[in-house]
Amino acid sequence: MDETPDIPTAGTQTSSAQAPLWKPLSAKQRRVLGTLMEKSKTTPDVYPMSFTGLMTGCNQKSNRAPITSYTVEQVETIVDELRTMGAATIVQGSGRVTKVRHNGYAWLGIQKVEAAIMTELLLRGEQTLGELRTRASRMEPIADLEELKRLMDSLKQKDLVVDLTPPGRGQMVSHNLYPEWELEAVRKNVAAGMASAPSEEDREDGNSSSPSAPRQRVQSEFEELRAALQALTARVQKIESELGL
Repeated sequence: MDETPDIPTAGTQTSSAQAPLWKPLSAKQRRVLGTLMEKSKTTPDVYPMSFTGLMTGCNQKSNRAPITSYTVEQVETIVDELRTMGAATIVQGSGRVTKVRHNGYAWLGIQKVEAAIMTELLLRGEQTLGELRTRASRMEPIADLEELKRLMDSLKQKDLVVDLTPPGRGQMVSHNLYPEWELEAVRKNVAAGMASAPSEEDREDGNSSSPSAPRQRVQSEFEELRAALQALTARVQKIESELGL
């Protein structure tokens, strides 16, 4: 079952007043933590997760970028690293099977819908706000881009997300859990992609010098449609489960 965060009560210190628990993560650590957070929301019946299930979740071909091929042994090592940081916990499952759960809410200092946003960023990295809203909505409803922007502002105050391009149409964002050198590489890659992309005027005039622009646009639209379908499927499955169908 997806763990809900503790809600501060009167007289208690809020997470914003406390020193953050989170710290930069390697790509493998981000994938494992993101997978745990995702599965706690999308498949609560198999959460907490066994090492084998966690390996399969990390390596699945949907909702992941890049695709990985971790072994169970690698996943066990990564979980140990996350445990040391306080981001994950080992629990005893049924039949004495060792299982893992995340501590993402407390470790990151986030709430329920913020967790869906951070999960998608951990699993895919940089993406547009439109893509992020569609993908995160498969776990928690986000009505529109304005609501997403309000949530992003909250996450920016916690220093958990960064803007990679200026505000506006097609704005790119990502999480801030990269090591410094990796975030710099991400910024450079995004900047290079923006520099090589046709300008908005060129696209409107049909004068783009990039033959791949139409293909990139179709690919982006396809990704958004696929994410929307997955979100709808997850909701239908949840309703069927609740109705015992």
